[in-house]
Amino acid sequence: MVVVVMHFMVKPFTKLSTAALVTLSLVSAAGGLLIQGVQARANAVEIAQAGDGGLEISPVQPGNLSSTSLSVEGAKQLMAEAEMAIANQDFATAETKLKAARETLNQLSTYYQELAELFIGVDTQINRSNREKALETAQMRDQASYQLALVYRAQNKPDQAVPLLMEILRSQQPTRDLGQRAYQQLFELGFVSEPYAGRPATPDSPDAESSSPTTGASSSSPTPQ
Repeated sequence: MVVVVMHFMVKPFTKLSTAALVTLSLVSAAGGLLIQGVQARANAVEIAQAGDGGLEISPVQPGNLSSTSLSVEGAKQLMAEAEMAIANQDFATAETKLKAARETLNQLSTYYQELAELFIGVDTQINRSNREKALETAQMRDQASYQLALVYRAQNKPDQAVPLLMEILRSQQPTRDLGQRAYQQLFELGFVSEPYAGRPATPDSPDAESSSPTTGASSSSPTPQ
C-alpha cells in the first residue's frame, strides 16, 4: 500500500534529488506503520472492553481440600485402609497407613490450634471453630496412635508401642476412655506393674473440655483454650 502511494507522489517532486526522494519514502513508510500500530492498539482496546462486559465474576468460594492428603477425609481413608490391612494380617501395610494418618492429623491439629490462638480476643467465632477442629483432629490422631501401638504389639515390637501409649496418656489423661485403654496396654506389656481401677472414664468426645486431648505430639504441647 505504501509503494502505490509513493508511485503517485514521485511526479510532483521530479526535481527533487534521489536522496530527498529516499528520505521522503522512509518518512512516509514510517508514518504508515505508525498508523497501523495505533489502529491495532485501538482494536485491541475495543476487544478487551467488549470481553470485560461479557465476563461474570463469581464471589470467592472456599476451596476443597477433602481430596488432598492434608485433610480429615484423607486421614480417615488411610485409617480405613489400615483396618483392612489388619484384617488381612498385613501389619506392614497397616503400619505405613497409620503412620501417615497420624502425621496428617497431628499437622491439622497443630494448624487449627495455632489459628484458634491467633484469633483469641479478635474473633470469637473463628477462635471457637478452629479450637473445635483442633480437638477433633487431636482425638483422631490419638486413635490412630493407639491402633499403631496395637500393630506394634502384634509385630512383637513393644519398644515401639510404649512411646505411643505414653504419648496417648499425656494427651488424653487417665480420666478418659482412650487414656485408660492406653494404660491397660502398658500393664499388659509389663511396662507397669499396677492395674488402673480408678473412676469411670470420661467418654472420648471432642466436646469434653475438662480433659481435652493436647494438640501436639509431646508433653510440652499446648492444650486448646
